[in-house]
Amino acid sequence: MKTTGNTDKFFKEIKDELKKGSTQKTHPFRYFTLGTVGLDHFVRLRTVVLRDFSEELKCSFYTDYRSKKIIHIKENNKVGLLFYDPEKLLQIKIEGLANIIKGKAKEEEHGQTIQEQSRKEYTTALAPGTPLKDAAPLEYLNEENHFCVVEVTPYKIEYLKLEQPEHIRVRFSNRNELWNGEFLVP
Repeated sequence: MKTTGNTDKFFKEIKDELKKGSTQKTHPFRYFTLGTVGLDHFVRLRTVVLRDFSEELKCSFYTDYRSKKIIHIKENNKVGLLFYDPEKLLQIKIEGLANIIKGKAKEEEHGQTIQEQSRKEYTTALAPGTPLKDAAPLEYLNEENHFCVVEVTPYKIEYLKLEQPEHIRVRFSNRNELWNGEFLVP
């Protein structure tokens, strides 16, 4: 990925921090906020786990195929991602297009990185968000698995560093595989 302008060091920092978030369990970018908007036009936010960050800048997370976020992505695949590091006072916002990837090959490829207890979460008899009468133990399926990967391809990335004497804000936009960076008023 190439960038234009004198914003290269900020783009590199974004890539480095997101890569660390996908590989280091204690990194602040490991857990991020995903925003979706379905046909009802209400923004829905939830925390998900960054599972992969590719050289092509794609961010991936896992979810249950029956979840509300998948319904929203099918209705409108434009999503927002928000990462924040409270120690570095660094915020990264990503606007991108989500792609749902499901299938046995994907499950086997990614399943090896998921702990056994976590894999079980994709096999509940009821879909996520289904009302329950009480907090009784969940029923799990033996054969069925609703695991899927959501891969977000960014088209806009915004960097905000809160520091003194002045904050730094840079917006990167992807045009024809070339990332153009421009400084913004924080």
